Amino acid sequence: MNPRAVLEVLSAGAMASIQDRGRFGWRRIGVPRSGALEPGWLRLANALLGNPEDAPAIEFFAGGLAVRALQRPLQLALAGHFTAELRYPGGRRPIASWRSVCLAPGETLHCGSIAAGRVGYLALVGLAVLRHFGSASTYARAGLGGVDGRLLAPGVRLSVAAGGGGERMLWRLPVVDEAAIRVVAGPQDDHFDVLAMPTLVGEAYRISPAADRMGIRLDGPLLGHRPEKGAEIVSDATVPGAIQVPGSGQPIVLLADGQTAGGYPKIATVISADLPRLAVMAPGRTVRFAAVSVAAAEEAAHARQAELQALLAGIGPLVEPGEHDPQALYTANLISGAVDATADGSPMSADHLPGEP
Repeated sequence: MNPRAVLEVLSAGAMASIQDRGRFGWRRIGVPRSGALEPGWLRLANALLGNPEDAPAIEFFAGGLAVRALQRPLQLALAGHFTAELRYPGGRRPIASWRSVCLAPGETLHCGSIAAGRVGYLALVGLAVLRHFGSASTYARAGLGGVDGRLLAPGVRLSVAAGGGGERMLWRLPVVDEAAIRVVAGPQDDHFDVLAMPTLVGEAYRISPAADRMGIRLDGPLLGHRPEKGAEIVSDATVPGAIQVPGSGQPIVLLADGQTAGGYPKIATVISADLPRLAVMAPGRTVRFAAVSVAAAEEAAHARQAELQALLAGIGPLVEPGEHDPQALYTANLISGAVDATADGSPMSADHLPGEP
């Protein structure tokens, strides 16, 4: 039997919970998908540890998460645009995100402020938590998954695999994409007046403080309903990314924990390639939308998958600041621009070096 270690939660920050890719196939009985708001970052965190890419991890909001290793050393990985600090008896040192790190018994990791977005991930090896409907994702409203179906709190102890290993990092970091969030019109865009869709894709909106795992309220120009159709419909199915518009005219984007059915018309749906980017935007952030076709949405999904695969393929051994970077030595063109001292100073091509005919 493999030895086990314990990770103790000292501070849970805001809405920290256990999430994996989510539970699929149960919306018909009212069970939301849940799962990571940014599943790509979850995959990257797990890959840094050699975990299955859909293994459960800790998702936390806006920093403030602090954890401590007990009994045995353990390994974890960080994904997200945030700062962290490793604290140990007699000292402390900053830790970059997008890397793995080993915690010795008694050492603590403190996740600081999030520089971009509102979400970070902390992956662990061999995390043992509850599963319901095939997933460990926490859905607190129904008490499913995670630790007794609840958000994490100070004092919670998680059982994980003991041990360490070679620490790893991403050679190329995910970029903060400032492009417009792409949407496909419908399914009830015919319930809105002629100005509603042009307003949605032509004006700026702001992420409201009323933003959680269930959805994001947007502040901005109102979207008008057609008087003869009204602001409500017979309740029908909803999906993450659906943009509901209640009678107030202010849009609401449903996220991973969003309800499975609703009675507000949906003017558009955020495409799957862009929903994670919107889901992790911080309150107060300005967002713009752009309408695309279903075919363009499918192409974007393939492009996002290819970009993620490139990031996963670029994981390599950790290089601390000041150390030689072997990846740069392997990939850089070290002889580009060689100059013949006997010539006029113009760069020589790499296939015509000094001493060659």
